[in-house]
Amino acid sequence: MDTAIVSAMAGVLGSLVGASTTITTGWITQKTLNNRELLRAEIDKRGMLYGDFISECSKLIVDAYGHTLERPETLLSAYALLNRIRLSASDAVLAQAELILVWITEQYFAPNLSTEDMRALMHSGNDPLKPFAEACRDELKSIHSIVRK
Repeated sequence: MDTAIVSAMAGVLGSLVGASTTITTGWITQKTLNNRELLRAEIDKRGMLYGDFISECSKLIVDAYGHTLERPETLLSAYALLNRIRLSASDAVLAQAELILVWITEQYFAPNLSTEDMRALMHSGNDPLKPFAEACRDELKSIHSIVRK
C-alpha cells in the first residue's frame, strides 16, 4: 500500500477516535450532572415534605394532649401528608410516619392532660416525633452519599 494512503487513513481514524471519545465523555458527564441534579431535587422535595409533616403533627400532638377528637377532619391534612410520604419515602420513614398518626389518634382518645402534666411531659424529653425525624435524617443522608459519589 502507498504510504500516503496509510498516513491519510491513520489520520482519519485517529480523528474519528478522538471525536468519538470527546462526544462520549461529554455525554457521560452530562448524564452524571443530570442525575445529581435530580437527586438534589429529590432531597429538597423530601425535606420539604418531611418538614410539613413534622409541623402538622406537632400541632396535632399539642392539640391531642388537651382535647378529644371532636372532628375527625382535624387529622385530614396529616393523613394527606402521610399519603404523599407513601409516594417516595423509604419503608423506615413511612413506618415511623404511620406510627405517629396512630399515636396521635390514640392520644386524642386518652384522658386530657393538665397543664402541669404537659409541663412534666415536655421536661421528660419524650418526643413522639423524634423517631420519625431520625429516620428522615438517615434517609436523606443516604441520598446525599449517592450525590457525593
